Amino acid sequence: MVAYVVANVDVLEPEPYKGYSALVPPTVIEHGGWYVGRARGAGDAKILEGDFEPGRFVILGFESKEAAEGWYYSEAYQKAAEVRRKYATSAYFLIEEVPDGEGAPTREWGPFR
Repeated sequence: MVAYVVANVDVLEPEPYKGYSALVPPTVIEHGGWYVGRARGAGDAKILEGDFEPGRFVILGFESKEAAEGWYYSEAYQKAAEVRRKYATSAYFLIEEVPDGEGAPTREWGPFR
């Protein structure tokens, strides 16, 4: 089942943070992941309700929860994450796609990219 890593990052030092941004895409690709959506700051995201002010908001897709966790805990990503932690504060979480038959509207299953 498809799983998504959702991250909200508050960049404290933009220039050195670019080093992290350059390190991440190859680690995502290595684990079969893809970028679903991203807002580079509060101005890129339209808040429909509430007081949420996203920093850099990123959604990554993976073919399974195990693939997502494999990416997050990989040595390559954790080295990149060390850079991120120096120049930003963040919250990351993992959710799975709603399976068909759960009573909520879902997309048709099949190719997902």
